[in-house]
Amino acid sequence: MRIVYTLSIRNLQTAIMKRIVTLHPKVVCWAAMVLLPCFGFAQTNLKCWYQGDIAQDSVYGISLNKAYSFLAGKKAQPVIVAVIDSGIDTAHQSLKGVLWTNTKEIPGNGVDDDGNGYIDDVHGWNFLGNKNGTDLRKDVDERSRLYYRYKSRFVGQAINSDSLNETDKWLYSQWQKAAAQMNISTDEQMEIALLDFTCKAFRKHEQVIRQELNKDIFTNGDVENFKPATSKGKQAKLGYITCLKMFGVDQNNETNTNILNELKDYIEGKKQSLEVKKSQPEDYRKSIINDNYLDFNDRFYGNNDIMGPAPMHGTHVSGIIAGKQADANGGVHGVAAGVQIMMIRAIPDGDEYDKDVALAIRYAVDNGAKVINMSFGKSFSPEKRWVDEAVEYAASKDVLLVHAAGNESHDIDTVENFPNSQLKEYSSKAANFITVGASGDPHVGDGRLVADFSNFGVNTVDIMAPGVKIYSTLPGGSQYGFEQGTSMSAPVVTGVAALIRSYFPALTARQVKFAIERSALHLVDSTIEVKEPGTGRLVNLANLCTTAGLLNAYNAVQLAAEIKPEQAHNDAALNAQKSIIKH
Repeated sequence: MRIVYTLSIRNLQTAIMKRIVTLHPKVVCWAAMVLLPCFGFAQTNLKCWYQGDIAQDSVYGISLNKAYSFLAGKKAQPVIVAVIDSGIDTAHQSLKGVLWTNTKEIPGNGVDDDGNGYIDDVHGWNFLGNKNGTDLRKDVDERSRLYYRYKSRFVGQAINSDSLNETDKWLYSQWQKAAAQMNISTDEQMEIALLDFTCKAFRKHEQVIRQELNKDIFTNGDVENFKPATSKGKQAKLGYITCLKMFGVDQNNETNTNILNELKDYIEGKKQSLEVKKSQPEDYRKSIINDNYLDFNDRFYGNNDIMGPAPMHGTHVSGIIAGKQADANGGVHGVAAGVQIMMIRAIPDGDEYDKDVALAIRYAVDNGAKVINMSFGKSFSPEKRWVDEAVEYAASKDVLLVHAAGNESHDIDTVENFPNSQLKEYSSKAANFITVGASGDPHVGDGRLVADFSNFGVNTVDIMAPGVKIYSTLPGGSQYGFEQGTSMSAPVVTGVAALIRSYFPALTARQVKFAIERSALHLVDSTIEVKEPGTGRLVNLANLCTTAGLLNAYNAVQLAAEIKPEQAHNDAALNAQKSIIKH
């Protein structure tokens, strides 16, 4: 799973990679920049910017209040939204009241009351666990798993791809791509070295501030207000703030411990990615889940622990969709009211498995979800056919899928990104699938209208939605904070889709997709150019996504109100009626 967290460590990675090109002999100069800072730190209170309106609030939000004003007096129906993610804080004050409950299941009796094969699935299911309650938290990237799984089959063999069937041909092409990336580059080694150096510098400043503040845990706000009494303390404050700028952290309530933990996890992930190129990694899945992964019919595994060991991402995503204001002084108001969140835990710290994703989609569909949020993605998909069949199955049941485009600044018209709407198994494009890139605002973050980290593609990314500095729920019962990434953009679209399905339940999934995309907000002057992610090249928004526009809830519900309901199109049903496809 590729995420841009609150820390926006990708800012640091980008800075490092740019320097790697020219700074091999200048590491000392770059190090001096880390140690001798020149930036300040400021906090802007923009917690709900993404829900604002360009005319009323001067921000490129989704005009949510105007949407609700338009819907006033109209009757709404409850909608189940499935969130396939890392887990959710089930006790969070803004989320516990919106959890989906499986009324056919008797909680805690150890019996599969509804006969669906999943025992005590009261609020969803966890495909990353075992019956003993142990959960899979981390795994390696799909590239490494793919390379080692099929290494003995393809290495040193004379493979004639023309003689392979379509499934094996796809597998071989994916394996060849993985094998080509298993060499260790000098740039990769330099990047890790510089990451280590930056982390050590940050720790040095953090330790000085901890001593002078006499606090083990402190916030960025504490550092901003800190008045050092010594020259060492002054240097530490400046150094700390410089690192925050490099990391893209600009919220006062972020703590030193959280920043250090995220840095540690990020660097460990980078080092692990390097190590697996040298030797085959541990099979985490086998040691914990122990299903027969290559048998799609071996599907009744996991447990009902939908929180899991690392629910940060799923908790934040769920709050964006349907979080409830806890009280007058705290909490968040998600995009869609009257929504029930069905959490399906299928995304570890590392790349997700195709089997888990496919089964998660099917579980969501079979248990009544009308919209599925998928804030995850990867560069390889060896068992893509399973996911494609699940997407087609969702289409046959009139379920809409919303997917995050990814955070690598890639043009995914040309760089593979999975899952996607191109259904290889059916040689068609899914009509129930929305791919979302991340937009920003001149007043938020780095001021870009399209987030610099966002993937894009005029043929593959359907719409841009707010994904920079999004405030939502965090694990801890009553915690809230900012995150960013297309992982945050997708649930904004999911929330609008749920809103439409709630107030206009007769509309089909493809009509909801039509309403969202056709109503996209276009810039007042169509000649206005935006910076292309990654390159900074000035381009028209039409070069970055299919709709050439930004999500707008008000426009979407207006258009939805005008659309004449159609019968649910079952073009996909002939291919996807079976609950489980045998291979």
